[in-house]
Amino acid sequence: MTYSEGDGGVSGQSLMFAATPLNTRNHRLQWLFRALFGLMTLILVVPVGIIFGVLLVRGGPAISFEFLFSYPSDGMTAGGIWPALVGTMWLVAVSLIASVPVGVAAAIYLSEYAPDNWLTRGINLAIINLAGVPSIVHALFGVGAFVIFAGFGTSILAASLTLAVMTLPLVIVATRESLQAVPMAFREACWNMGATRWQTIRTVVLPNAISGILTGVILSVSRTAGETAPIMFTGAAFFFPFLPASVFDQTMAMAMHLFVISTAVPGVPDELKYGTALTLITLVLLMNAASIWFRSYLRGKKKW
Repeated sequence: MTYSEGDGGVSGQSLMFAATPLNTRNHRLQWLFRALFGLMTLILVVPVGIIFGVLLVRGGPAISFEFLFSYPSDGMTAGGIWPALVGTMWLVAVSLIASVPVGVAAAIYLSEYAPDNWLTRGINLAIINLAGVPSIVHALFGVGAFVIFAGFGTSILAASLTLAVMTLPLVIVATRESLQAVPMAFREACWNMGATRWQTIRTVVLPNAISGILTGVILSVSRTAGETAPIMFTGAAFFFPFLPASVFDQTMAMAMHLFVISTAVPGVPDELKYGTALTLITLVLLMNAASIWFRSYLRGKKKW
């Protein structure tokens, strides 16, 4: 009798925890969507891996100390990419110096100071639309605004400012979203302690939003290093056999150099083309990796 009761108790517990048809259906749906999202991720990752693998196989033999640190020669059909590599670093650095402070300041105003009215909503819409403007339009704007009107001529400064205008929406949007992600309770606690709005932003909001701000910087670096059209008319040279001495000089750039040797210079070995492309991608990946590591380090120091 005791055994049968215990057996019945076990059977009752088994029935109690048995999966219902609804649980089974939800489990199947969860598995289906997990597989679907995994497939989408695979579709995005596999082509990138294939492209990088092709560049590595076909361009890897060209990578050497001489290739990286020598000047182009024989009508750019031989030699290295040192002027283009240095020029790309110039363009990225100057454009970040121009875009990041302005973008962060604009995001702080829109997120922390500006009232929610038709004007600020119109500004936010304009920023989003600016991010979708084709790069050739930015190039023509740069020619008119910086090369001709500001009188900078075709120079690193004109090209970098054009790139800064192009990447400004990325910095603003990423910074604004990271600022808005900081809990309002942090601000209210500071205000209750007598802190001003700027003191709260400087000591509490910005330190907790810095990892999100770096996201916009990472996207800016990637886009700046890979753009060709905005710099083609504003500061990049077809061939410049010297390193730039100031921001008012012209310079070669990796993206422009790759475009030139792939389309305008006959007789360039394929190994040289793929090696240049591989170097450009590796340079962007290294910049992004450094920024991502720094962002992760700062994110790990958060207290919330």
